[in-house]
Amino acid sequence: MKSGEGKVVCVTGASGYIASWVVKFLLQRGYTVRATVRDPSNPKKVDHLLKLDGAKERLQLFKADLLEEGSFDSVIQGCHGVFHTASAVLFVFDDPQTQLIDPAVKGTLNVVKSCAKSPSVKRVVVTSSIATALYNGAPRTPEVVVDETWFSNSDFLWEQKMWYQYAKTSAEEVATKFLTENNIDYVVMNPAVTIGPLLQPELNGSSNLVLNLLNGSETFMNAAFGWVNVKDVANAHIEAYEDGSASGRYCLCERVIHFSELTNILRRMYPTLQIPDKCADDKPYMQTFQVSKEKAKTLGIEFIPLEESLKEIVESFKEKKFVSL
Repeated sequence: MKSGEGKVVCVTGASGYIASWVVKFLLQRGYTVRATVRDPSNPKKVDHLLKLDGAKERLQLFKADLLEEGSFDSVIQGCHGVFHTASAVLFVFDDPQTQLIDPAVKGTLNVVKSCAKSPSVKRVVVTSSIATALYNGAPRTPEVVVDETWFSNSDFLWEQKMWYQYAKTSAEEVATKFLTENNIDYVVMNPAVTIGPLLQPELNGSSNLVLNLLNGSETFMNAAFGWVNVKDVANAHIEAYEDGSASGRYCLCERVIHFSELTNILRRMYPTLQIPDKCADDKPYMQTFQVSKEKAKTLGIEFIPLEESLKEIVESFKEKKFVSL
């Protein structure tokens, strides 16, 4: 018997990059999935979900708006579990408060309030980000290992105008405080920059970071990021939901590398492509650091190597005609 047979779960923001894979894997395991999207009538947002194996029988689409209080009530009512993945991932915006912070913080609060109204909900899985762990003022060097005990300082992020990181950190704080106070069982997923194959037809923020390097950018960023495959992230969500002993936060990161190294890997893999070989500034390269895999391993996650993730995302770009190779 499949692990999810007979169980109903909700996935918010189901048309998103990570969420689409969560939906795919839940359907594979036999769950009935109630998927919320802003506009169920928009084929660009839902067609790829409707094509998934098991969707005809066990996928139900619902319209829900993060900023509308109570709009998740009826969807979550009767669900055994809730995967809250809906949140704006934007790196370019005009108004951080309305475009990023409100959907993340108010939206998260709306979803967890709906969870509190439904006695059927046994566990909530919150999709957060490694960004909620990295900015606590401690220096990050190659010897440093970031783990689940690290928490970003939201005051610092606000002062530095790091709006995406601030939004994710504030949303995680709001979620965990409310769920704890209301005695709702939860786990938090903290993935690094997520790449790998795209199910959705549109580009998402993290995929764009790689696409820019393939599509004629003359320089690469002076930055060191953690990277992880979207399939590992989606799997970890479901393992953490199903494993009764899972609790707290889970950092999900296969490797931290600087963009200079990332472009080297891409150059080796695709020698005919014009991949940038100079940095956007002439400052010393930002240092790498490590992210602990110990807790993720307790969920049975064996991380897909970064090289494979890069290959998968580039092949996905080719298939969707985002690049001509």
